[in-house]
Amino acid sequence: MDKRILLPTDFSNNALNAIRYALDMHEKEKCEFYLLNVFQVKGYSTKSLMVPEPGDVDYDAAKKYSLDGLEKQIEILNLREKNPKHTFHTISQFNSILYGLKNIIDKKDIDIVIMGTKGAGGTRSTVFGTHTVNIMEKVTECPVLAIPENVRFTPPKEIVFPTDFKASFKRKEIQVLLDIAKNHKSAIRVLHVMESSKLSKTQENNKVLLDHMLDDVGHSFHTMTNVKVQKGIDTFIQSRESGMVAFMNKKHMFFGSILSNPLVKELGFYSEIPILVLKDIE
Repeated sequence: MDKRILLPTDFSNNALNAIRYALDMHEKEKCEFYLLNVFQVKGYSTKSLMVPEPGDVDYDAAKKYSLDGLEKQIEILNLREKNPKHTFHTISQFNSILYGLKNIIDKKDIDIVIMGTKGAGGTRSTVFGTHTVNIMEKVTECPVLAIPENVRFTPPKEIVFPTDFKASFKRKEIQVLLDIAKNHKSAIRVLHVMESSKLSKTQENNKVLLDHMLDDVGHSFHTMTNVKVQKGIDTFIQSRESGMVAFMNKKHMFFGSILSNPLVKELGFYSEIPILVLKDIE
């Protein structure tokens, strides 16, 4: 079955860059790409009891802008050398970005969402836009890969995977990470920033389990002590010039706190390398 990839776009340069990154990253794979633009209508919200309908002047104008924008995106992509392995679909929807994504993920059985770190109107001082952080935290149906502005695809030599080993792993949860590593011959560097002097029995068991799961790809385990988690991850990545960082978005883990403001401003690497958010599978 072809891989199904959802590409949200607000027609910003950052969104277009993320789309190009996705195409280059999956150059050798058969993929169905779904370009999604959600639009709003003046005087209405997705939470309103009143729903705009075709024929309403503002609705029709917003819909036309959305459809025209998607058509232009396809025209831009068609300027690239055609890849016979890639098929494109466009979707225009009146919705919020979060629920629009969730709706299409469910309907199209999406494997991964790939998006820019900020959309139209994002300021230079903002690494992640509000929508992006919200999506990374609340889209739980599939992994999300966020691409920083102006980052072009190059096969990552290594992917940093920070974990505290407190929760067990399932192969399905890290399958996308394994696929990226295998397809691009990337090594996975498992990083544990120690809070205590040694691992508990549970943590040791989870580490052994992860080691087995990573058996088919190059990988190694690394430990940092006497440093805050966020600073440790940042220092490790910058010192190694890593090409991607992957987090497991499990309940009650440190992922949410890392992305929440103002901590996100302390993490310089977010502006330089893609971040892959893997999802907790019940």
